[in-house]
Order: sequence, then structure tokens, then C-alpha cells
Amino acid sequence: MAIPTDGGHTDEKLRIFLAGASGVIGQRLIPLLVQDGHVVSGMTRSPSKVGMLRHLGAEPTVCDVFDREALIQAVRDFNPDVVLNELTDLPDDVAQIGALADLNARIRTEGTQNLIEAARRSASPKILTQSVAWQLPDGPDARAVAELERAVLAEGGVVLRYGQFYGPGTYNEQQIPTEPRVSIDRAAELTVKALGEPAGVVVITD
Repeated sequence: MAIPTDGGHTDEKLRIFLAGASGVIGQRLIPLLVQDGHVVSGMTRSPSKVGMLRHLGAEPTVCDVFDREALIQAVRDFNPDVVLNELTDLPDDVAQIGALADLNARIRTEGTQNLIEAARRSASPKILTQSVAWQLPDGPDARAVAELERAVLAEGGVVLRYGQFYGPGTYNEQQIPTEPRVSIDRAAELTVKALGEPAGVVVITD
């Protein structure tokens, strides 16, 4: 079940290292987090996204999650209270998802492990990581999700199992997908509320 609207909310002002800041949910999270008084380091691997992240209210950090040493240094420099992992590597064309599943699987496994290691080297901030609320068909993506969840839970982190996104900027701009689903704006709102959740799994759906 989805978390209640008042569940887990924290009034504490946090330093949040947001990986995947320029993605569809990352762009919605930054203004909400800043509005709540949090300080956000928005990580992107693309220098062209720096202006957009700064405009949204984040302190931009250009770093590739697969450059482990650079990532460790970036996280240590920011010294976050929370590492929020919203990284995905998905094609613009939804029809290509299956063919390119290995890319997303790698960011979920190697990318997540690099973020965990960076957190360990930076006083072990709390980790929240994007996952999915539906059953994936057996394959690299499903195995990667299972590995991601095990790794994050082993660190005392929070797994955010999102329903299928719909709304502007998502694959489902024009139609509502099957359940489990969540509007992209609602997903961002519930993610902010989940910052105060204890270790475990949080399902984020409509």
C-alpha cells in the first residue's frame, strides 16, 4: 500500500545528494526539497544540464556514477545527510527498453554500489533508492532490481518502489498505464515525505 500522506515526513533540514537530478522525477524533486528548506546537490553526468539544475535550486555536481573515485570525492565534498538515488538509464523511445535493458541494469547494480561506497566514505548518510512496484519479467533488469534492493536494505536504507510513472515528461504522457501506477508529480511529493521513513520498503503509488 502507498504510504499515508503524513507518513514519514521530516521537518529536519537536510543536505541531500540527489543522483539522477536531471531526470523526469529529479527535476520535480529539487523545487519541492528546496521549498522544504533542504540543501540539494544535484548530480548529472551532462555539463549541459548544469544551468537547468541551478535554476531549479540545486547546487549542480557534474559526475558520472561509474567514475567511482570521482563520485566518492563528490559525495564527501558535499557531506550529505541523505543520498537519494533516482538514477536510471532508459532510452527516449519506450520500444527500445527491452533491447537496452543491460544499460539500466548496470546503473542499478554498479551505479548503486558506487553510491553505497561513496556514502560509506562520507559518514554513511541515509540512502533512498528508486525501484519498481511491479514484477519485472525474468532478465537482467529484474535481477538488477533484486540486487539493488538487497544492497540498499543491507545498508539500512529505504527502497522506493514506484508504480509506473505517468504525466508530462514520462513514457505515459497521453495515457494512464495499468496498475501499479503513480502520477509523476504525486511520486515526487511522496518521495519527499519518505525522507523520514525508517529502513525498509516504501511503495509509492496512486
